[in-house]
Amino acid sequence: MIEDKNQKKTSLEELGEFGLIEHLTKSFESKQESTLKAIGDDAAVLDLKDKKTILSTDLLIEGVHFDLSYMPLKHLGYKAIMVNLSDIYAMNAIPTQITVSVAVSNRFPLEALEELYAGIELATKTYNVDLVGGDTTSSKTGLLISVTAVGVANEADITYRNGAKPNDLLVVTGDIGGAYMGLQVLEREKEVYKVNPNSQPDLEPYSYIIERQLKPEARKDIVELLEKLEVKPTSMIDISDGLSSEVLHLCKQSQVGCDLYEDKIPLDPTVISSCEEFGIDSTLVALSGGEDYELLFTVDQEDFDKIKGNPNLTVIGHMTDKSLGANMVTRSGSKIGLTAQGWNSFGA
Repeated sequence: MIEDKNQKKTSLEELGEFGLIEHLTKSFESKQESTLKAIGDDAAVLDLKDKKTILSTDLLIEGVHFDLSYMPLKHLGYKAIMVNLSDIYAMNAIPTQITVSVAVSNRFPLEALEELYAGIELATKTYNVDLVGGDTTSSKTGLLISVTAVGVANEADITYRNGAKPNDLLVVTGDIGGAYMGLQVLEREKEVYKVNPNSQPDLEPYSYIIERQLKPEARKDIVELLEKLEVKPTSMIDISDGLSSEVLHLCKQSQVGCDLYEDKIPLDPTVISSCEEFGIDSTLVALSGGEDYELLFTVDQEDFDKIKGNPNLTVIGHMTDKSLGANMVTRSGSKIGLTAQGWNSFGA
């Protein structure tokens, strides 16, 4: 789609900080009973009664976590919220409120931030969370977004990373690797565009994996599903940094080993075909890709009958004694030690 170069652009200086916050958040409505005071005072006021409070914060930086040459601002706003809500669901909790802080350079007019907040608002409505605060400031390095999510849970329901036991089943939701392959497609088309700005790529064959990258969904349905199935995970984590990294986190925190079966890793057909097209091993993509925001958890073997056959859940292995280490059992039956090759925030 050709960008309209004559769009109206309103300087942020015209509104000032408080005018900007009021303008961007005027259509947000509070739906949670625990939100006593949202935006408009020195701080938000929450009444969480007898439940435990869960907090998670993430920082997204332009050029490090996202590329605006192919990431629409509305999608970015939505994704920034998903990143945080996924952490709350990974604790087997329900998110209730968020705060959003942004730092922007002077290349961003008001209309750009309206797009960003339209995505944020869509996320709050879809996931029934309240925007209760945040901050805005200037930046000399582009766009930065910091989101904090608040969640609640009964103490007995909270799931940590350190509860897995030998013989527990290792389970993953959805499918893995789509977000990484979507990124590969977008990066390829970006390079084509640099050479020929008039090119119009056909992205329809890649729509699923591109959506996995640009508009991921946090798995709120899984927390509800597990409660309905009367299954309490023994440990849980979300898959943001790659499957192998997350498995190793569970192993380390729980002081156990693991056998992960290569042929059990759920891969969407689009992931498999795009891996073949790019000449990339699909298992490597699943293990190291990241940004899928699926949930990885362990359950007692006694709960197998409750989860077997569920289309949302796949048993991909089991936990072992710590002395056996964390391994992947290949399709040929050999064992390979798992290594953390996923996202590194401080990597070169």
